[in-house]
Amino acid sequence: MQITFSIVVPVYNRPDEVAELLESISKQTFQEDVEVVIVEDGSTLPAKDVVAPYTDSLNISYYFKPNSGPGDSRNYGMKRAKGNYYLIFDSDCILPPQYLSEVSKALENKYVDCFGGPDAAHSSFTDIQKAISYAMTSLLTTGGIRGRKKAVNKFQPRSFNMGISKAAFEATQGFGQIHPGEDPDLTIRIWNAGYETLLIPEAYVYHKRRISWKKFYIQVNKFGMVRPILNSWHPETAKLTYWFPTLFCVGLLVSIVLSIFFVFHWFLIGYAVYFSILLLDAFRTTKSVKIAILSIIAVCIQFYGYGVGFLKSTIALKLFKQKPEECFPKLFFKK
Repeated sequence: MQITFSIVVPVYNRPDEVAELLESISKQTFQEDVEVVIVEDGSTLPAKDVVAPYTDSLNISYYFKPNSGPGDSRNYGMKRAKGNYYLIFDSDCILPPQYLSEVSKALENKYVDCFGGPDAAHSSFTDIQKAISYAMTSLLTTGGIRGRKKAVNKFQPRSFNMGISKAAFEATQGFGQIHPGEDPDLTIRIWNAGYETLLIPEAYVYHKRRISWKKFYIQVNKFGMVRPILNSWHPETAKLTYWFPTLFCVGLLVSIVLSIFFVFHWFLIGYAVYFSILLLDAFRTTKSVKIAILSIIAVCIQFYGYGVGFLKSTIALKLFKQKPEECFPKLFFKK
């Protein structure tokens, strides 16, 4: 089968990011015809004027629709795309020049109907963005699942860097209305439909993520709230490791109490050793003392935000038997 790529990007009030993404697409070494589909999700700051200069150099389509969330917007774009393999990116991504070539080569070597790639920090990113990137991709924090870890069993692609065939999209009807969490939900349904997924380590993108601590906290807090919902929908995928951030935070609190009131320091020393290793690894990775220190802050926000969100959602769903849509309406978009 001849693969024809359609790049699908949902956009909400981020015209500047779209310009950077389109510029990186225009510089791809892959020479085959590639379609680009920009879906404006009801933005008040539209990217139409940013898209216009690229209509001569790229095969690009621009659509504006009412706001219904990124998942539904991706579905909207895929339904209108002309290719038979869709590449999904967030608008805050930048592609290295070899991205499409690496994807094409990997799929020729081993074809799968869905793949994901890692993310990295671009040199132009702020120090906070680089610190957040480290926290989200390090083997010492997320286990490297969002980074370049190769030994991943049934890899779950993330929608900031994801490929899905037209056949898999039609079989699953694409993304659901939950956000975040729409990407693992889709991946699980892709598996249940009989399709395979793959991590392509070489197909990485530069992912900006959040630009402030507050926005980063809100993001990871939502990640934590979403996971118990996904576990209730797909109980076969629930893992004990999802509890780690919550247990980490509770353990740290207990360690501080034991150290202050009972003069028992060993648990707290264990945490100090972990943070010391984290600091050294962050410095090794980023080559910056400042970013390494900021990485510790990012990891603390990541664990606390996710851990609190996970515990709150688990109590609501398991203990009080509440429905996710009623308990957490902000996590769901309506068509």
